[in-house]
This record gives sequence, C-alpha cells and structure tokens, in this order.
Amino acid sequence: MTFKVFYQPDKTMTPRRENTKSLYLEASSEAEARQLVENNTEYSIEYIELLDEKSLAYEKENADFKLTKF
Repeated sequence: MTFKVFYQPDKTMTPRRENTKSLYLEASSEAEARQLVENNTEYSIEYIELLDEKSLAYEKENADFKLTKF
C-alpha cells in the first residue's frame, strides 16, 4: 500500500501550515508507515493518508511523486 505522510521537518519548532511537507512510501499498514518515518527521520508527523488507486494516479501525474525508501 502507498501512503502519503504529511510532516513538519523539525520536532523542536511549533508546527506551521506553511512548513508542512509530504513524502510517499510503501508499507503494509499505517502503523508500519509511521514507524518507518519515526525510526529514520526527525520529522514530526501530522497525518498519514492511505492512497487509493485514483488518488495515487493523481499524485503521480500532478505532484513531485517519488517513493521514499528507508
């Protein structure tokens, strides 16, 4: 399954909408996706979204889509 993870790049700063970034990754569950990001980065996770087929196709066409590998 492909997940889109919204995050703040720095845990020490107050979250601001303008600083929200996203990454895409493959994981078997939302919990695994969260664990991968928490174990491999210093990001503050805001939200994790499971992408269905239509959403994934849209993201691939309209965003800077790149799967993150840890």
